[in-house]
Amino acid sequence: MINLKNKKIAVLCGGWSSEREVSLNSGKAVYKAIKKLGLNAVLIDVNKNIAEKLKKEQTDIAYITLHGKPGEDGTIQGMLELMGIAYTGCGVFASSATIDKIVSKKMFEYAKIPTAKWTFIEKLKPFKEIEFPAVVKPASQGSAIGISIVKNKKEFEKAVKLAFKYEDRILVEKYIKGIEITAGVLNGKPLPVIEIVPKGKFYDYKSKYTVGQSAHIIPARLSGKILKKIQDIAVKVYNEFMCNGICRVDMIVDKNNNIYVLEVNTLPGMTKTSLFPDAAKAAGISFENLVLEILKSALKNEKK
Repeated sequence: MINLKNKKIAVLCGGWSSEREVSLNSGKAVYKAIKKLGLNAVLIDVNKNIAEKLKKEQTDIAYITLHGKPGEDGTIQGMLELMGIAYTGCGVFASSATIDKIVSKKMFEYAKIPTAKWTFIEKLKPFKEIEFPAVVKPASQGSAIGISIVKNKKEFEKAVKLAFKYEDRILVEKYIKGIEITAGVLNGKPLPVIEIVPKGKFYDYKSKYTVGQSAHIIPARLSGKILKKIQDIAVKVYNEFMCNGICRVDMIVDKNNNIYVLEVNTLPGMTKTSLFPDAAKAAGISFENLVLEILKSALKNEKK
């Protein structure tokens, strides 16, 4: 706290991605928490003039609550490094590698991190025959945007059309039936594992951000041995991707207790329905103290 008292903290939120509204809600929640901590903060809705805004505010630390591009892909992080402004969370490499689901898959396989069978499709290019059921995802969208679960060729064609609305590269992954879980890592240490039970068919945008549309069960209804294994995998992912401060690893556990990593989120939501604050709460960390812990990652970043 002493190191933060004399710092001007800019909470960056909004932006222009498809996750803008979620980001604004995360930003407002974090801004209120920083003010409660008695620190000097300003809330900034990010646009193309963000560098000028940061200069005008004489920013010492940027607290990033942007979701999607340009905040979650390393772009903002690179700009902040050029400006000499410390920032919370993961750096350029971790951000750019984790937002791209295809790059993430390649890294999972290289690091021997368990993940479902997969392939990818590029617009206007031939691709391998798909095995059903499958999950179709745009390569770098968050919040389950553009995702479909498909059981046949007709559904697949419709899903591909939807995913291509968002970008020109698509991840196609073998569908794994099982328990959806997520494991957060805070400053290198695992948080309690959450089991996600959506009211709908899967954990989509509505389930994520509408109060009452999904249940968060903490700890997940799995054996202590499996929960420990999940946490170990989450920490391994954090280290392999060279994360800093915070990340959330989404996984699924099948009926035989096989664990599959789905994706990595370096800027988890900080809204009232978000998973990461729930996991922290289960570990005895209040929302304000969680924000303070994440701010510590910026001080570490500042020393580099």
